[in-house]
Amino acid sequence: MRKKIAIIIAPNWRDYAEKYLSDCLDSLVEQEFAGEGKYFFVDNESTETSFQYLKQVIENKFVSSREYEIVRILHNAGFAEGNNQAMRLAIEQGYDYLILFNMDTVVGNDAIKKMIEAAESADDIGIVQARLMLWDSSKQPEENKINSLGNTTHFLGFGFCEGYNEDVSRYKIDEIRNIFYPSGAAFLIKSKVIKEIGYFDEEFWMYNEDQDLGWRTWLAGYRCVLAPEAVVYHKYEFSRSITKYYWMDRNRLLVILKNYHLLTLLLILPTLIIMEFGLFLFALKGGWVRDKIKIYSYFLDLKNWRYIIKARQDCQKTRKIKDKEIVKMITGKIWYQEVDDWKLRAINPVFNLYWKIIKKIIIW
Repeated sequence: MRKKIAIIIAPNWRDYAEKYLSDCLDSLVEQEFAGEGKYFFVDNESTETSFQYLKQVIENKFVSSREYEIVRILHNAGFAEGNNQAMRLAIEQGYDYLILFNMDTVVGNDAIKKMIEAAESADDIGIVQARLMLWDSSKQPEENKINSLGNTTHFLGFGFCEGYNEDVSRYKIDEIRNIFYPSGAAFLIKSKVIKEIGYFDEEFWMYNEDQDLGWRTWLAGYRCVLAPEAVVYHKYEFSRSITKYYWMDRNRLLVILKNYHLLTLLLILPTLIIMEFGLFLFALKGGWVRDKIKIYSYFLDLKNWRYIIKARQDCQKTRKIKDKEIVKMITGKIWYQEVDDWKLRAINPVFNLYWKIIKKIIIW
């Protein structure tokens, strides 16, 4: 039976289509893969000019050779809800695999085919991430520079890309391998997994929703893997992310509150308190203390705790894997290449040692 594959490209926000869509579509029209495919484009509170541009470019490049649908959202739905709307449509229409690409990606030759092959290589594979490589400022692919070889989670919820900005020759990645969670920029998820664990958590709005989805996938007994032969180039700009401290910091706390076992949360509590004190000082120095206070205000609101408790219950209901297996994949070292601070380098060994001890207790 031929598989049905939905390819979701998101989002067109404001003028993203003018910036990114042409290169992305040029790479998509070259893709060949077995199965029935359909493309879903998410237009997320773009300008009318950008929306018309989106329609025109898709019509010109796809002609009648590709089936597609545009999902237009008139409010700013964020990354999570925007992709969810497209995924729900695809699942309602009977698609087996959902493949998500950011609009600022360029999909390498046979990447979709390789992602599907990886997904079909084992029944317990739930998510497949493409090998994400950087696209340089001269609008050319960086053949050797990594964006993400899969993403790693620190035990306090910080998520970061493995291998970011390093030369790919430093890594042995000739086979499919496990990763903790995928980058939302380019990954495949089986529809049956979504039906079991749920969609992106829309409370996250943006950032860490892929981390939460990957964690829930592991808890439900499925694997997240990297398909190294499926290469996708990403026009990644760290400056776009570093200004969104509120979402990144709030959401990493939501991730651990939802996904850890309660006893694990109690074991990490001392370091969590120390980290929060350090982050508050960092916020004072960095000029985002108002955002940090806003985060604390969020967690002091009882209405939000009703959501957190319900989201945690839903997550734990699907759990098939114990924390003693999950923590083996979680690191005790924080490594943000763009935030290279001496205080971070100093605290890393201490937290890493603490995590090694805690891991042994949890596994025991």
